[in-house]
Formats: sequence, C-alpha cells, structure tokens
Amino acid sequence: MYPLVRELAEDGIPVTVTCRVLKIARQPYYRWLAGPVTERDLVEAHRANALFDAHRDDPEFGYRFLLDEAVEAGQDMASRTAWRICSSNGWWSAFGKPKRGKNGRTGPPVHDDLVERDFTAEVPNELWLTDITEHRTAEGKLYLCAIKDVFSNRIVGYSIDSRMKSRLAVAALDSAVARRAAEGYSAAGCIVHSDRGSQFRSRKFVHALNRYGLVGSMGRVGAAGDNAAMESFFSLLQKNVLDRQSWATRQDLRIAIVTWVERTYHRRRRQDALGRLTPIEYETIMTTPATQAA
Repeated sequence: MYPLVRELAEDGIPVTVTCRVLKIARQPYYRWLAGPVTERDLVEAHRANALFDAHRDDPEFGYRFLLDEAVEAGQDMASRTAWRICSSNGWWSAFGKPKRGKNGRTGPPVHDDLVERDFTAEVPNELWLTDITEHRTAEGKLYLCAIKDVFSNRIVGYSIDSRMKSRLAVAALDSAVARRAAEGYSAAGCIVHSDRGSQFRSRKFVHALNRYGLVGSMGRVGAAGDNAAMESFFSLLQKNVLDRQSWATRQDLRIAIVTWVERTYHRRRRQDALGRLTPIEYETIMTTPATQAA
C-alpha cells in the first residue's frame, strides 16, 4: 500500500486522505518513507521468494526440502530461518499436517477430463496416459513416471529419480516427445491424461505440454478407473520387477526397471488386446509411413 500512497501524494492527493480511504495509519507510512526497504528486508524477501517458488512447484515438500531448493537457487540460509519463513506464511507440506473438511481435498484440476474412461486410440500419439509409482530400496525410495501410448500400450517415455518432483513428470514427457520424434512421429495434438497429482498440476508440466503442443486431461478425485489402463501397467511392473526381490540400491532397481520395460514388456510380452502381439510388433504392423508423418 505504501508505494501507492507515495505515488498519489506525488499527484497532489493528500496523504491523510489516501490513508483514510485505504484504512491504514499514517505514522507507519512515514516510517516506511524514511527507509522504504532495508537490506535485511531485501534478503528476507529473496529468501521467501525462493522458498515460495519451490513450494508452489512441489507442494508436498516440507521446509527442509524447500531449503535445499532455495540453496540451489542461490539463496543460502539456516534451517531455522527456512522454518520461520515457511511457518509464518503457512507453506506446509501437503502431507505434513492433517487436513480436515475441504482443506484436505486434492487440488483442483488444471485440465478437463477429455478421456472419460475411453482408453482407445486409432493411431499412435492420439492418447497418452501417465502416472507415477514408487518403490523402496535400502538406500531410500525410487520414483518412476511413465507415459503409455494407448494405441499400442507402449511405454513411449519414462523418467526415474530419487525425488518425486515436478521435473520427474517433465523429464518423462521430454523423453516421450524425443522418442516419437526420432521415430518420425509428430506428437502435437496428443491428449496426455493423468490423475490430479501435484506434479501434473505444476507450472513446469503445464508449460511443457504447451511447448510441445500437447493437450492435458485429468481424471476425477478418488476414481481409480479414470486412469485404470495406466494402473494395469504398474501392476505388471510390481509383480515382475519390484516384488521379485529386495533391492539394495536405487541403481540396481533402475537398471531392472529399464531392462524389463525395453526388453521384456516391449519386445517379448504378447498382449491379448494387441492380437497376441508385442507393443513393438503391433506398432510396426499397424502403422505406415503416412501414419507416422501425420
């Protein structure tokens, strides 16, 4: 408010009148006018901005993870300082504090549901499904974001990381678009359907969709059937890889996931829905150069 009071005063409107209209006291304004922004205020503001940017991109992070992101952005501070800033602004982890009533609900969708459980596609890159799964290792959790083309049930893109951030979903989208482009496909106009996870509602993911000309779609809250086709793939992955043994390191599990997807799921596992063909065989037989160019 204070810069506005100063600008109006420069235009000839008395400070008394402006403060009365805005319902603010004059003395604090004059104190601010004598020293508008201190060096301490500037430092605090830059730190708060860095923490807020990290919280907005990944609302499930607690203040310690937000501190890591702020430090990477060049705003170094003590852990206690990060906690104080987050506490005063209410920037809590989405999982850190119990919610009651409406406050506990999943965030609003950024896209309409364009699929409505119709998991069919006539051509490649008409409909992609995406979701994130996790599994524990002795070193900690490992997260996988995968993107499946409904036309052939092929995993066209995926990303594996030790942290479930928005960049996990963006990296999977980048890999899917790059793979299809290398194969001569155009992904523009493809619908990308997901749940309402924060990674898929993040600014970074939405910007990536727009950058590639893709169309976002989101299912309803608490309706597993809205993305059932993606869950079926994760169920296979769970049975064939994740539950087969205890994993000592993230790297071991990462290699196992990539090997199973690229060698077994894509090239050896025949599916009834594809006429007892593998995803790679189905795409090879059912597509033509003209289809790829389209």
